[in-house]
Amino acid sequence: MATTPVLHDALLDFTSRENWDKFFALRGDGDSFEWYAEWPQIKAPLLSLLLGEEGTEILVPGCGSSSLSEQLYDLGFRRITNVDFSRIIVADMLRRHARVRPQMRWRVMDMTNMQFPDGSFDFILDKGGLDALMEPEVGTKLGMKYLDEAKRVLKSGGKFACFTLAESHVLDLLLSEFRFGWDMTIQAIASEPSSKSAFQTFMLVMVKGKMGVVHTIKSLVDQSAEYCNMQQANAVIHALQNENKIRESHNSGVDILFSLRDLQLGAIGDLKVIVPGRRRQLILGEQGSSLYCYKAVLMDAKNQNETFVYHCGVFIVPKARAQEWLFASEEGQWLVVESAKAARLIMVFLDSRHASADIDVVKKDLSPLVMDLEPEYPEETDPMPFMMASDGVKQRDILQEVTSEITGPMVVEDVLYENVDGDQSCMSEKMFRRLIFKRSSGLVQSEALLIRESPSDETDSKTKNSSASSKKKSQKKGLTGSKDSLRVDHSYLGSSYHSSIICGLSLVASALSAAASSGERVSTTIVGLGAGSLPMFLHGCLPHLNIEVVELDPMMEEVATKYFGFSMDEQLKVHLGDGIKFIEENAHSEPNGKDSDAVRILIVDVDSSDLSSGLSCPPANFVEDAFLMSAKKFLSAGGLLIINLVARSSAVREMVISRLKAVFENLYSLQLEEDVNEVLFASPSKRYLEIDHLDEAATKLKAMLKFLVDVESDMKNLQRLQ
Repeated sequence: MATTPVLHDALLDFTSRENWDKFFALRGDGDSFEWYAEWPQIKAPLLSLLLGEEGTEILVPGCGSSSLSEQLYDLGFRRITNVDFSRIIVADMLRRHARVRPQMRWRVMDMTNMQFPDGSFDFILDKGGLDALMEPEVGTKLGMKYLDEAKRVLKSGGKFACFTLAESHVLDLLLSEFRFGWDMTIQAIASEPSSKSAFQTFMLVMVKGKMGVVHTIKSLVDQSAEYCNMQQANAVIHALQNENKIRESHNSGVDILFSLRDLQLGAIGDLKVIVPGRRRQLILGEQGSSLYCYKAVLMDAKNQNETFVYHCGVFIVPKARAQEWLFASEEGQWLVVESAKAARLIMVFLDSRHASADIDVVKKDLSPLVMDLEPEYPEETDPMPFMMASDGVKQRDILQEVTSEITGPMVVEDVLYENVDGDQSCMSEKMFRRLIFKRSSGLVQSEALLIRESPSDETDSKTKNSSASSKKKSQKKGLTGSKDSLRVDHSYLGSSYHSSIICGLSLVASALSAAASSGERVSTTIVGLGAGSLPMFLHGCLPHLNIEVVELDPMMEEVATKYFGFSMDEQLKVHLGDGIKFIEENAHSEPNGKDSDAVRILIVDVDSSDLSSGLSCPPANFVEDAFLMSAKKFLSAGGLLIINLVARSSAVREMVISRLKAVFENLYSLQLEEDVNEVLFASPSKRYLEIDHLDEAATKLKAMLKFLVDVESDMKNLQRLQ
């Protein structure tokens, strides 16, 4: 039946209860009305879905005055519940059917907020209901609410049949909302031969299955068939093809970027249940629902038998650190999950969109978004914690910000650390001077202890701070007084891996001791100056070393001299240039101008500017075969190649180890549990190595050192790499 102009005007807004009441009042009582798809056209496809299931609980939402329910009732389907939010039409339908169809149920109810228990129905029959809610001006909000309700009240294995004109905005919603865990088929409804309808009706059937499973859509819409609106049919066919490509990608094992809505729909299964080792990438937030959008990764800890501090936490990664291997790689992210002590961790990555946002605003914006990702945990009552990559600094005083064409922006700062776990073991606060490379924000390239300058300060270096001090940040507190009275303490090792480098010299302790006894100087080359901490420590600790530092960036020498007390003399020099070329050019030179049998030490302590790689130290070309061969020639008959290695990717580490083994006969590793650095010691021969008497060698080295270093303790971690 066609609508009159008066009736059409009454329905300018298909989502308004008042408009529908007005519409049904104008139409009067006792007459059925079908917007499209009359019973003769839909009877056969509909009954094929209900064949032999007369006892099925059927729900007809947005029933209006359609004759659909009475047709089904008269065919033996008695358990039919009809709902509509118009009291006028429900009252009219009750008067018409109460006596002749007494088992038919009618309810005044909003189909977007139905008062039925979960899983109440076996079959939901929608004929134009969704189309009415999906007015383009209204958007998808009401349609989504309705479909959420329909899915909620449908039993597992139940069917949802939707008769629709399949306009693009309606079809897009249906395809996405029933993408995960639903088996979907679609077919076109045949038109009456005499019909001159401008639109084609389609029937979509969705069967409720297992959450997270993705099925391709079974389409009975044939591109070669004749439809009343070919343009409409072709648009549907094209949309189905695109949707099936999306569904195939979900089944291909590719790491898909999900939306929050996808996860709410069950894309990765039940979010309330933790699945050990589950990792999924997603986008949080969308225009209109949040201030910002965020890229995030949801990760369920691999070992759920551990004791967790949090059942679920949020870890925010600042833009400046997002490309670091620890946060950018899957392997690194699992390390973050482990250290966060959370059964489920949601890592959120900030980018340029959040540059001007206050972190408290970001947390407030994220809070409602991450709530849907929280697993069910009855005992947990505390709000979900927010964590953030931080350096634990309590107080910071920036001394200088400089930019180098080679290294990029750098910061020199004095800091006081936060008191960790209420540790009061150090009564006097200590201040540290740090050099930070901003190209990898958070990377403290060098750290030096500041001490008060005193004219009568006769330093007993054996009682000064040792490398062990660097392992207890909890003892780092501020130093009061004028900074003019402070100087860098070069007997302090700010990095535990520097301590490992010193301890590893035990491997050639006898050669070092013999050189010291004979008054010979041991040629030591360090590639990478940094703030000068390591060469200054070695210079004071082992005075008989002849140290040459190779540094590519001239500005590093200026910074080290001005802020970190670095100074040169006859036994400590700096060569400005490329470290790889320097070693290549000096591969055949004789140390100290003497015979090539003398022991040599080559230390590579350079960080990489490529933070997306698993190899953070050294740059990749320092572990290429060409450089390693040059290093072997440089060391000649003996000595040590020492490499500071930061390879958080196990595959990259194994590659480096394999290359070193191929060039050097002897390879050792020293790695401390609390540090990501691993120090490798390679030698072309056993000539100077103390392999069989490491305990004695460690004692011998300790006796030579002018500063206190816990050699014996560190050397217990030395391993030979076969």
